[in-house]
Amino acid sequence: MAGGKLSPRQKMINLMYLVFIAMLALNMSKEVLSAFGSINEKLDSANNTFDAKNTLALNDLKAKAGENEKFAAAAVTAEQASKLSDDYYNYLESQKTLLLSEVEDKTDYETMDKSQFLDETYYKGGKLTPEGQQFIDEMDKYRNGMLALVQGNNPAIADQVKTNFSTDDIVSDGKGAKVKKDYISYHFVGFPTVASLTKMTQIQNDIKVVENELLGKLLSGNLKALSNINEQNYETVMNMSKGAFYTGETFDGILSLGRVDETTKPKEVRLKLDGRDLSPNQYEFVGGRVQLKVGAGSVGNHKITGSLVYDQEGEDVEVKVEKEFTTIDKPNSATIAADKMNVVYRGVDNPMTITFAGIQDRNVRATATGLSQVNGSSYVMRPGTGKEVTINVTGTFDGGKTVSDSETFRIKGIPRPVGTMRNDDSGFIKMSREALGSAPVGAALPDFDFDLNLKVDSFKFKAGDAATVIVQGNRLNDRAKAALRRAKKGSTAQIFDIKASISGNTGYKLPKVSSVLVELTN
Repeated sequence: MAGGKLSPRQKMINLMYLVFIAMLALNMSKEVLSAFGSINEKLDSANNTFDAKNTLALNDLKAKAGENEKFAAAAVTAEQASKLSDDYYNYLESQKTLLLSEVEDKTDYETMDKSQFLDETYYKGGKLTPEGQQFIDEMDKYRNGMLALVQGNNPAIADQVKTNFSTDDIVSDGKGAKVKKDYISYHFVGFPTVASLTKMTQIQNDIKVVENELLGKLLSGNLKALSNINEQNYETVMNMSKGAFYTGETFDGILSLGRVDETTKPKEVRLKLDGRDLSPNQYEFVGGRVQLKVGAGSVGNHKITGSLVYDQEGEDVEVKVEKEFTTIDKPNSATIAADKMNVVYRGVDNPMTITFAGIQDRNVRATATGLSQVNGSSYVMRPGTGKEVTINVTGTFDGGKTVSDSETFRIKGIPRPVGTMRNDDSGFIKMSREALGSAPVGAALPDFDFDLNLKVDSFKFKAGDAATVIVQGNRLNDRAKAALRRAKKGSTAQIFDIKASISGNTGYKLPKVSSVLVELTN
């Protein structure tokens, strides 16, 4: 409740509040209730005084920020702290209004001895209500926001914020054992309305005290801790609209210090691009940042080196700069390539990669009959009739400018398959009578880059002087085997008029499969 450097009067108010909280365990008298009301009024008065002082201090900082750039960072911090403080203070004020909504006379503290309102609003059925959780969340939001502003620069204020606005569970001594309670249960459940009212006003007072102390330090010697410039606390940052630039474009990189506000402006710029000094007309100041206006240069990597010079209490402080950017050629044609060959085939899925150099895949659109996108730059072409297909590609740059290109591909049918026996596709094989009778007849595309699963549906078989036998499937039937048994050793068996299909695509009509001749070895 009390932290940091407080006045004797403030310490006394806080002590009295603690004493009265302890007395709640006793039979609450009307005088005690009135005393709580008196403390609440004094805290309200103190808050009004702090509010006036804080407003003056904030306005003073804003004025100094306009006169001296060193105060600019402090003014930004002060405005952020003021916004956090006002938001949390106003939330507590709304809760006080809600608390007193059922009280007829807002100054008759002796009638404010009930606790049911907050008991049911914040804590019901042994757990926090949504309103109770919001109370915790608002305190957490204020505490974390203030710590982000002061931690590392004002450790004393940071410790005060952690202590006064902690929502951790509280452990206190009970009857023979320690008792652990959550924040709401410990501070508000079972307490009279006037005590809860005073508690909220006390939190508001803590807010004003923290804000007042921070503003005082920002206006005093602690400003140096907030704005000190050195290589340990700061580094240069270069922000660019994109990672690479095309030849002929203007490089729009922005150099700034990593931890400073926008009004921190260097006293002097000592920069080089690829070893050459930058002239004043090649950059401009945007707030406290240095925006470059140089050509992107030739294709390749380019380095910006040197330093930015800052004035710190009359002394020059240099912050080193060492950054790099890349320039690439502006694309004028698309990259369209068939992943397997330079033609596309009917009857198969032709995988294709379609990109536009320097343009992201999501901004590239390719269209053609039979073309569909799989994902990213991956496409599949399933050509239809005709001898050619043209693929049109359009790419869109980030600025909205478009470029287009196209490529024409020849359409070819699947080549003629060859018949096989025992995976031999030579067309003439020597085999025993028994092996030929049991081996399957196959079909293959030995010079085709696509892996197609071909299935033999039928063929014709002739052995020696026997009549031709038509066979369904891919193995000799009984009639064909009978003809094979009558054939003489050294004679030739013919497997011809082979008909095959593509597994999974029987609608595509393959060319007739080439024949197989088998010389009988027995």
